[in-house]
Amino acid sequence: MLTRREFLSTLTRASAAGVLAGLGAGACAHAARSPHYAPVGRRITHRRFTLRMKGTWSIARGSMDSKDIVIVELERDGYIGRGEAAPSSFYGESAESSTAFVQAVTPLLESADWRDIDAFEKAIVRRGAPDRGGLCAVTTALLDWNARRRGLPLHRHLGIDARTMPRSTFSIGISARGEMLRKVRAASAYPLIKIKVGFDGDIAIIEAIRSISRQTIRVDANGGWRSKEEALEKITALARLGVEFVEQPLPVDRIDDARWLTARSPLPIIADEGVRTVRDIAPLTGACHGINIKLMKCGGIPEALRMIALARSHGMRVMMGCMIESSLGITAAAHIAPLVDFADLDGNLLVANDPFARGVRITNGLLVLPGGPGIGVEQAPFTA
Repeated sequence: MLTRREFLSTLTRASAAGVLAGLGAGACAHAARSPHYAPVGRRITHRRFTLRMKGTWSIARGSMDSKDIVIVELERDGYIGRGEAAPSSFYGESAESSTAFVQAVTPLLESADWRDIDAFEKAIVRRGAPDRGGLCAVTTALLDWNARRRGLPLHRHLGIDARTMPRSTFSIGISARGEMLRKVRAASAYPLIKIKVGFDGDIAIIEAIRSISRQTIRVDANGGWRSKEEALEKITALARLGVEFVEQPLPVDRIDDARWLTARSPLPIIADEGVRTVRDIAPLTGACHGINIKLMKCGGIPEALRMIALARSHGMRVMMGCMIESSLGITAAAHIAPLVDFADLDGNLLVANDPFARGVRITNGLLVLPGGPGIGVEQAPFTA
């Protein structure tokens, strides 16, 4: 099993897709040549599902009461692999675009060797820019199928040591002051909380939260602060309140301003919306102290592993985050969370009708993976 340190040492010398056996470039090479492999008896399906929020979820950019996701299922040899697309409108994706992507790649899935995910992903990328949410759903389903076929939890299939699992935050969205304080009190079981900011009066809210809570606080502005000067003033105030770090203080197109801010900030700055795939990392050198990787942003675990490796080579800290997702997507991300510094994997906890059960849990802040094969979640009865 790879610890975080061993993983980083290995990945600085090679592509992540070629290092971890579960992705196919190495261990699946023999399987791909096997004359006994025949692409028959496959079932490839997808369905759309609407997640309902427990309460209106608001950040600096807007609010939502529900979110449409796409669930992909791949079945062969008695094993079912599942993956989720929880697309982000910020990147121009939707349940419709993810569905269209899955439909477009179904012919390739019907003929590809499901054991060689690296080759499959390369074939997809050669076709042009993919829908990242849809790509995540498909590559996750392939990984789940392979791990279930081997009878291993996904992290063990990938060679990852889960004993170095980080703690996860629980997120508090933007709402009225009294409601945010109520939510903080209700989240007392979580040692780490993330507070959404990026609005007028947000520092006063953090002051009020700090007055009632000794939890570790992280904040996320979602690009909501209007200038580098405003951001520096607010970050300085947050540092006095004991906040740990700040996510995406400025809009994504303000890279020069972000460099100015990063050079002066008393707190670490983590880029979120401003970093989507491995190609976005090098341009952010000096513009942040770390990056927030999300499977739904980048296209799945293979790209996430490449991002971890490159970010480390640039001296950046790494966070594993999420969108509003079901337990399927959140648990998939949790399987590679031992490789990162920080985790914010709570999107399923904000959902009232999670279609999956037995996923990752947060116990005293620590992410606890399910013990079954593959991702480990089980389908729950669907509700309308």
